[in-house]
Amino acid sequence: MSLGFARKIMGKHISYGIIGCGMMGQEHLRNIALLPDTSVTVIFEPDEAMRTIAASLAPAAALVGSVRDVLAHPDIDCVLIASPNHVHSAQLREIAATRPLPLIVEKPLFIDPTEAEAMRDFAARYPAPVWVAMEYRYMPPVAKFIAEAEAATGGIRMLTIREHRYPFLDKVGAWNRFERTSGGTFVEKCCHFFDLMRLILKSEPVRVMASAGQAVNHLDERYGNETPDIWDNGYVIIDFASSARAMLELCMFAEGSRYQEEISAVGAAGKIECLVPGPTRFWPPEAGDPPTPLVVVSPRQPGGPRVVEIPVDPTLLAAGDHNGSTFYQHQRFCAALRGEGPVEVTLEDGWRAVAMGIAAQRSARAGVVVTDAALKY
Repeated sequence: MSLGFARKIMGKHISYGIIGCGMMGQEHLRNIALLPDTSVTVIFEPDEAMRTIAASLAPAAALVGSVRDVLAHPDIDCVLIASPNHVHSAQLREIAATRPLPLIVEKPLFIDPTEAEAMRDFAARYPAPVWVAMEYRYMPPVAKFIAEAEAATGGIRMLTIREHRYPFLDKVGAWNRFERTSGGTFVEKCCHFFDLMRLILKSEPVRVMASAGQAVNHLDERYGNETPDIWDNGYVIIDFASSARAMLELCMFAEGSRYQEEISAVGAAGKIECLVPGPTRFWPPEAGDPPTPLVVVSPRQPGGPRVVEIPVDPTLLAAGDHNGSTFYQHQRFCAALRGEGPVEVTLEDGWRAVAMGIAAQRSARAGVVVTDAALKY
């Protein structure tokens, strides 16, 4: 991180400019509002309905008509990009050319394989801190799993991430219904999980194999003359340089599940699991209280699992769909801007997670194994 930016912001109120206030942008607004010494000063959101909601969540913020107008505001310290996936890279370039402020940018960093080289160049040249928003790292049960995985397993040899969840939600302009604007399911939805794999295993992928398709969701929808082409289920197996292997199992027509994410790691000494429920607002009232997140540690000797509940503050659960993680992410981002910690999710992290997603898309579509040459930063 540039020490110049740390000196400018250290010890003072942090003011955000926001680009994009759809569903995820609104979650960011609610969580920023919970942080001390922060505010949202200016917002650009082109959709009228989303702009009205954003204004109700941040009534003191100015509403402007373009990215350039956000950057022209003299009183912002950083910018959050929470716009649709396909405009991220162009907006990053515009910011770099106009006023390179500290950034927090929603995943995925880019969606088109042809943009990979330009994004590497952006990372090398951008003079201010950039944090890629990988919220799943900061879910309290996932954070505890990450902290304890090495000791619980004695060194991870197998890592499995399973997400059984609801279909893609309705987004402005249906941008998440098509690969050309979302990047495809393994990029849009699953770069979170590929980021977790690298973080947990502390290694880089060398081989990607995938199988996926569209079996149930969105097949009866029409946008103009088009039917959505977004996949709703799949498997991805990844070999890592450390000789560990990881698997992702995704199903997006399984919203009846008790837990949405289940992560397990196994090594010579034992196994550790993490169970994370989905958004509280989707839990059916007739099913009783929503489940509590769990971490389960199962050593080989002595046998018998140890179950630890990881409750999440209800205020944070009400502020978004990501188990409180958006709040903790912004807390750490602001600390980095004040010079109190590092940028924890770098442009390289964001780039590599997208590269893994693109490799998985290619593998599933073409029935090929993608090797490390396509995954190098």
